Amino acid sequence: MSQEIAVIGSPDFTTGFRLAGVRKFADIPDDRKAAELDDAVREMLADEEVGILVMHEDDLEQLSRGVRSDVETSVEPVLVTLGGGGAGSGGLREQIKRAIGIDLMEED
Repeated sequence: MSQEIAVIGSPDFTTGFRLAGVRKFADIPDDRKAAELDDAVREMLADEEVGILVMHEDDLEQLSRGVRSDVETSVEPVLVTLGGGGAGSGGLREQIKRAIGIDLMEED
């Protein structure tokens, strides 16, 4: 069973992914994120066809504590965040480690 990539965020954030062929997405304008973001994330987490969930790092900060914990500890789908001020190599390193189970950048 192949799994899909899903994207959640503002229409500006999701447009590029949709043009690249991502079929599962949730467009949530900034003025409706407080009301709709948690529900969209829960829906994607429950979707068995989703293997990777992509969000903007700033949107992750807007999730309620429970939903944020669920998405950060989820193994399938795995969360990948993009953008934001804290998305350095350490954050990407942790995302890769969580996704595949090993630290590819570990030094001998």
